[in-house]
Amino acid sequence: MYSRSSEPVQFERDCPAVLVPQGESVTLPAGTYGYITQALGGSYTVFVEGNLFRIAGQDADAIGKEPTEPLSLPDNASDDEVEQMVWQQLRTCFDPEIPFNIVDLGLVYEARLNHRDDGQREVEVKMTLTAPGCGMGEILVDDVRSKLEMIPTVAEADVELVFDPPWGRHMMSEAAKLETGML
Repeated sequence: MYSRSSEPVQFERDCPAVLVPQGESVTLPAGTYGYITQALGGSYTVFVEGNLFRIAGQDADAIGKEPTEPLSLPDNASDDEVEQMVWQQLRTCFDPEIPFNIVDLGLVYEARLNHRDDGQREVEVKMTLTAPGCGMGEILVDDVRSKLEMIPTVAEADVELVFDPPWGRHMMSEAAKLETGML
């Protein structure tokens, strides 16, 4: 949430944003003032007039930040190298309200790499949410999908939300538990 250490920003252009936690798409007009409360994984959570908004990395220039750099892999990258990058990308996906990536939160149940007939790869992900009614669910799914499809040779990412088994704090990494005081 907003604190005295949050970085003040002014939107330099109209900017698409997502209202947190409702998940509604909105446009924040140029000239709007706010505070960056979280800048993790290439996206930003900005506090504006009592509300939190998520700004995608591709729109970082609207708040005076650098857009995210494209990913690269060798042309002959092995499945192991691609799978490593899959997990790296998953660790850049953050719940906008919790400063931890979805892997450390224990939200990713499975990530499987498959080969397509055209030589490209696809990734199948099964993930959950901390609460089934979370309004950011589809936003997180889209974030995972788009970040995985940035990986060279990955043509498609199929991300499925599952709720069995239900998420619990025991699924969090030790670091996430320690940082959130849930140890």
